[in-house]
Amino acid sequence: MRPAGAIVLEALKEQRWKRNGTTGRRRSLSGSCNCETVFDYDAKCAQAAALEEQMASPGFWNDAVRAREVVAQLKALRAVTKPLEDVVRTAGDLPGMLELAEADEGFAAEVRGEIERLEQAVAELELKALLSGPHDACGAILSIHARDGGTDANDWAEMLLRMYTLWAQKHDYEVVLLERQDDAVAGIQSATIAIRGPWAYGYLKGETGIHRLVRISPFNAEGKRQTSFAAVDVSPEVSDEVEIEINWEKDVREETMRSGGAGGQHVNKTESAVRLVHIPTGLEVKCQNERSQHQNRAMARKMLLARLVRIEEEKREAEQAAKYKSRAKVGFGSQIRSYFLHPTQRIKDSRTGYVEYNFHHVLDGGLDGFLDAYLKWRVKGELAGSVSEDD
Repeated sequence: MRPAGAIVLEALKEQRWKRNGTTGRRRSLSGSCNCETVFDYDAKCAQAAALEEQMASPGFWNDAVRAREVVAQLKALRAVTKPLEDVVRTAGDLPGMLELAEADEGFAAEVRGEIERLEQAVAELELKALLSGPHDACGAILSIHARDGGTDANDWAEMLLRMYTLWAQKHDYEVVLLERQDDAVAGIQSATIAIRGPWAYGYLKGETGIHRLVRISPFNAEGKRQTSFAAVDVSPEVSDEVEIEINWEKDVREETMRSGGAGGQHVNKTESAVRLVHIPTGLEVKCQNERSQHQNRAMARKMLLARLVRIEEEKREAEQAAKYKSRAKVGFGSQIRSYFLHPTQRIKDSRTGYVEYNFHHVLDGGLDGFLDAYLKWRVKGELAGSVSEDD
């Protein structure tokens, strides 16, 4: 029990919060703000207070979109400051608790449980320290597209859509369907959802890439093994205030059409769906979930803005990675993970090497192991391995 408690106390006393994959002594959180400290506790508390003051101002709730963004910012800040306050407060009580535990065996069991809880909280805070990107605290816009594999690929794309939806629900995130194109036989051709909650983009941005499924095809009468692929793209759901310049009249082509899929008569019989094409980059987004063309246009613009922000973020990361001799291949066109149902159940990430053997647990939203492993791998900057057909 004492060694575990000592580890927690030492980590808190010396403030060994991780920053870009390194550890070092930091100034106490109770002192003045230190820009070297990842959490920048005092600054975050000041930001939260400013947001709360803004929410209390008259007319704040008149602009529903802006109000939702401010509330999301406040939730993201509290997701760090409240656990941190709890850890610091509890750690301050531990020395006295440990002394009492030496004389009282019954109390020792309670202290052991408190230490384990504290260590878990520290581990979670260290993981949050890895979410240091400029848009990591934002919500995420996640798109899934069926690739090679025919009907199996369409079915696989829908399985991934379900997986991410369940993961979001497990974390109490809001999920909004923005666009869905069903396949005529089974599954989907594509779908886009918004996942809104603190650090949603920071956790999910590593999911961008090609996901491969190997299984006995339920659509093959001969029962042969089938390999199918689906592409996932994740962008931050940013506000209109982000510094990205777009000439909406010159650089963006807008198309309207009737919405497809399930919906009422108004949705399916009016040209409410909106597709935007960014001519300089060729990026294309579509929104059809809202009832009015105006709402779909506003959401489509936000989706396009998010894609452009992600491109700029990838450029910055590439420039930083160019300082090293080699760099792992990442991005929308690279294979990042393989899911096996045959001959054995396992899921392996080709970048981190992380493996899980409970296929259905992962497909039911149990993604945290992969997401955490990616964050740690990304900070270390290790070169990704390759996955063979039978790996």
